[in-house]
Amino acid sequence: MKLIFKPGDTRHFSRVVTKADCASFESGLVHPVYATFALARDAEWCCRLFVLDMKEDDEEGIGTMLTIEHLAPALVGATVDFTATVASIQGNEIICQYEAYVGARLIAKGKQGQKILPKQQLEKIFERLL
Repeated sequence: MKLIFKPGDTRHFSRVVTKADCASFESGLVHPVYATFALARDAEWCCRLFVLDMKEDDEEGIGTMLTIEHLAPALVGATVDFTATVASIQGNEIICQYEAYVGARLIAKGKQGQKILPKQQLEKIFERLL
């Protein structure tokens, strides 16, 4: 694992909300706005941008936690801009705080954690679950 980041470092990611990102379940469309579960996916991706640079070829990141305060909706067609900020790096775990905006409007914030482990170790963990 490459220790190349420090608290305060940032990464950015933008998503244009599509119909596929809307709150929809087996019963159908709930609302034509950015779903919390789609927001979670994109928040995790923004935080994972650090892991992609930190991990060695024989390592992989795995999520340890995700919190979301979904504060406001985003309509289909809106651009959601994410900023992830390193809050801490403890051993092999990176914790990020993130914010998501549509223009100047904060729509979500939270924290996300990932551990970086050897791929072989992850495979052994997964095999034990079979």
